[in-house]
Amino acid sequence: MCGRYYVDDDTAREIEKIVQHVEAGLIKEAVRGEVRPSAAAPVIYIKDRLLTAGSMRWGFPRYQKSGLLINARAETVTERPTFRESVLHRRCVIPAKHYYEWNAEREKVSFSREDSPILYMAGIYKMVQGQEKFVVITTQANDSVRPVHDRMPLILDTDELERWVRDDQAVDFILSKTPVRLEHQQEYRQMTLKI
Repeated sequence: MCGRYYVDDDTAREIEKIVQHVEAGLIKEAVRGEVRPSAAAPVIYIKDRLLTAGSMRWGFPRYQKSGLLINARAETVTERPTFRESVLHRRCVIPAKHYYEWNAEREKVSFSREDSPILYMAGIYKMVQGQEKFVVITTQANDSVRPVHDRMPLILDTDELERWVRDDQAVDFILSKTPVRLEHQQEYRQMTLKI
């Protein structure tokens, strides 16, 4: 699961390096800091055949319930009616410095790539009430994340970004891949005293 992630100036600079078009005002106005569900955040997608960075809101509305759907499972995203059209035709990439998860003791743990200053999460989007909204695709946690949580975002390598958003033939392969190892950090660690 991915319920929050972090974007900073380094993230914005990395986005500018890989896209062909940046929507007006995105880099200046983009969220910096912790991104929460329902917030607008930078997203990479195809627009007018160009790899574009723009802003979208995080979360699809739930039908017949309140709240938001913020994640879609890689294992079922092509089958679920809520996500099927988006995964077939509207895929995106969500860049982040790191994302957060909470362990069993409710301690906040951040996960980032060991080999890159930024990580790219696979996502999908759709138009909802005149506004583009996205969700993060999650998969089973790999060995580096499993001690904290059983799910993790589907992390893309830099050479997979354009394939994910453009190439319909690559979708099944990417959805079934095991993401790279991540490193984790905790600000505080709960300790118990033995008496």
